[in-house]
Amino acid sequence: MKTLNLTSLAAGALLFATTATASSHREAPLISNDPLADNTDVYAFRCPDDPNSVMLIANYVPMQFAQGGPNYYSFGQDIRYEIHIDNNIDTPGDDIIYRVTFSRVDQDPTTFFDIRLGLENGKTTYTLERSIDGGETFQNIKTEGIVPPPNIGPRSISDPVVGLNSTYATLMSNAFHSTSTGETVFCGTVEDPFFVDLAGVFDLGDLPRQSGMPKDGLACLNVSTIAIKVPISTLQKDGMGVNMAADILDANYVIGVWASASRKKIRTLNTDGTTDYSGAWVQVSRLGMPLTNEAVVPIGSKDLWNSLTPYEDLANIATFGNYFYNPELALYMDDSQFGGAVPSFSALRIQRNSLQSFDFGNGQDGLYGLKGSAAVAGTALDDAVFGTLLLPAAGSPRSVDIWPIFHTGVPNMRPYQLATGKNGDPLAAGKPFINNFLPNGGDMLRLNMATPVTQRDDPAFSSDGLIAAAVAGLTDPMYNATASLQSIPNMDGFPNGRRLEDDVTRIELQAVSGVALAAIGLWYDDYIAGSPDPVTPGLVGVLSYSTGVNANDVPFSASFPYMAAPRSGAGPCGGLAVDYTQPAVLGPSDMSVGVSEVEALKANITAFPNPIDTRTTLRLNMPEAGHLRVEIRGVDGKVVAVPFDGERPAGQLSLTVELTNLAKGIYFAKAIGAEGKTIGALKLVKN
Repeated sequence: MKTLNLTSLAAGALLFATTATASSHREAPLISNDPLADNTDVYAFRCPDDPNSVMLIANYVPMQFAQGGPNYYSFGQDIRYEIHIDNNIDTPGDDIIYRVTFSRVDQDPTTFFDIRLGLENGKTTYTLERSIDGGETFQNIKTEGIVPPPNIGPRSISDPVVGLNSTYATLMSNAFHSTSTGETVFCGTVEDPFFVDLAGVFDLGDLPRQSGMPKDGLACLNVSTIAIKVPISTLQKDGMGVNMAADILDANYVIGVWASASRKKIRTLNTDGTTDYSGAWVQVSRLGMPLTNEAVVPIGSKDLWNSLTPYEDLANIATFGNYFYNPELALYMDDSQFGGAVPSFSALRIQRNSLQSFDFGNGQDGLYGLKGSAAVAGTALDDAVFGTLLLPAAGSPRSVDIWPIFHTGVPNMRPYQLATGKNGDPLAAGKPFINNFLPNGGDMLRLNMATPVTQRDDPAFSSDGLIAAAVAGLTDPMYNATASLQSIPNMDGFPNGRRLEDDVTRIELQAVSGVALAAIGLWYDDYIAGSPDPVTPGLVGVLSYSTGVNANDVPFSASFPYMAAPRSGAGPCGGLAVDYTQPAVLGPSDMSVGVSEVEALKANITAFPNPIDTRTTLRLNMPEAGHLRVEIRGVDGKVVAVPFDGERPAGQLSLTVELTNLAKGIYFAKAIGAEGKTIGALKLVKN
């Protein structure tokens, strides 16, 4: 056990706080000074209402206040915004690029208002170009595309005399454009779809907060989006539709997606107040996987990271590789390192003695001791298969999970299959559940377009993405009775692409804690080899971990562009006090979530497993000491169980609840505090 003095504790916690931010909002020193060119998020998912198409979303310009006039944020005029697609392992670099450039005009420069008497200042249009030869040539596929004005307020938008005599919904829908090559595109402002407790993160890694109520730090904020709906046949390397896929993990349907912003190299400030740009184009921002440049790359390398393409990542492996092989965040999930520095991560612990054999702590060897042995022959870890890509050197324990998740994708071959059917041998063949392997680039979102869509009203839909699919494949009798390939709900979730609903902060923290290793049979240290039940308290702790903010503050749309309309400057977020003691307004799709948490009021209830067969473990965080009653009610409102009724100190509470005798159906867990007030609620599904 290392001795940790107060100085090292503070230094370690401070370093954590400076490297973990929200997705890619103001993540690096240079780009934080250039918000118009700052990538915030990238999403790639099959459209739930049109499974023959994929949605590509690149968001920019972080943290836009709805009331931020008179100079509301928009896209920059001297910036190239690009969405890049790699779809062929045999070709270097990008295969398809969508490039958007914007122009602005003032229709009435005599006023300081953005909108007056039907005229619009800062009126923005765009040109969308597409390259299908890796950027050698570009074709204009949409010109004079409309960007809706900022959602200033009802007088500006709706008034028939002084405003635009419209509704914002109409302005948005009028900006849904079809291209000459079959895409649908929208460029404009939307409510920021990312959700995270920013204040908790920055308060020395207090996620979930140990005291006080978690808050979505991006609630009430907008971003600028480029959203393009693309037929799968356009993105698939051979022009094939998804109906031609060999199976739901067909490797020929894997794409890599990343976004960038570029500026001209030279900026000249003129004495008349104008600005000129000249010289070559230089990339100033990029984003693929969420949180890479925030929680993996340290502050001294962030600007360099933004200047590179994913195809240069492998060439710079000496600079960046160790940040993934030995991720800093893992230090705060290891009691022999600095586990005590971030108490909120107490449920997240690294495997230091998995199967009483393998140590994945930073600086240890992980599976490297098996390199070259008969045990890894024919697996993805065999040098004869992928070279030294996954077992590069001693002292690189996370080269087998964190590195491929962020940098290569994961192949459908041993050992990257679920432990189902492995009979205790993590290197054996198991149940397939992912194949998004595309190793000729670095940090990108990788999506297998052949993997079926999980509908948002499916009771099993989960914001825990692919982790929820893995849990089902390991524990649900519908899927764990066979090692054969099956369509499991949420196989289309992050990190197989990224859906808007996916709780990527939670998933990535769980991944750093080793949950992917556990899924393939490298269980947590409290599992005894040969035991019939790998679902140990260590695994349950990781799977039930929550950051405290589990859903967006407003519902997403069920149709293109799937994100919510931007917050209005004159609405409840327009400078008015926000009552964070009330839950977010949830739509029908939110209430139908299965293995995930509905945003609680204060107690922040989670449950695992959920859906439930016979029992589940409820976990909640009491914000303050006092009386607590936990009830489980049916949809008719009748109480069917009372797991706890008594006095409780502030802090965490875990309750294992037997539900064997309950009929199949929907139930609700409620936490009731002083004076009978409901302080937490969670939907449960009984199988």
